[in-house]
Amino acid sequence: MKEENIENNIEANIPKEVVDLGSTQPNPVRVEAPSIPLYKKNERKRNDRKASRRPERARQEFDQKTLSVRRVTRVVAGGRRFSFSVAIAIGDKKGRVGVGLGKAGDTAVAVDKAVRSAKKSLVTIALKNNSISHPVEAKYSSARVVIMPAPGKGVVAGSSLRTILELAGVKEVSAKILSRSKNKLNIAKATIKALLRLKSLKIQ
Repeated sequence: MKEENIENNIEANIPKEVVDLGSTQPNPVRVEAPSIPLYKKNERKRNDRKASRRPERARQEFDQKTLSVRRVTRVVAGGRRFSFSVAIAIGDKKGRVGVGLGKAGDTAVAVDKAVRSAKKSLVTIALKNNSISHPVEAKYSSARVVIMPAPGKGVVAGSSLRTILELAGVKEVSAKILSRSKNKLNIAKATIKALLRLKSLKIQ
């Protein structure tokens, strides 16, 4: 009897929460994971990269090509002095073209001088459907060239003669250098002289 009373007292002193711990389980709390955006391959999020601070380069009015670069040596009492001579052709491929020559001790300065000289000597050429209206021929110094219309053949020419025709916007011509001169500056000036002889066709 005494043992039964002791067991009943022990059970009475145990809290109810401890007794029911094994039978009752709290509902599990569901924790949602933060949503992570998924991107496709090679796809970047907008505004990920900072905007460039460099302003966009304005498109130049004229295209330019270098015809020749020569290093000139001058002998003086103290030794030799070097300078550079640069010939450059510019054009807008719409009928305007020019050739300039610049001389300086540095190539960059010589190029700037040549570009300014070429802009001063710009000429306008009378074109007809990206070609010329009739054959022309011209001679400058020892260079002699002939230019003829050639529909459907493109630009058939060489040396600086081809460079001038492309910068002027002429696309369907056949040209030939008749002289034995290899001077690219003289050939370019002979080409411009020939193109200036073109007659514009006026609609009556």
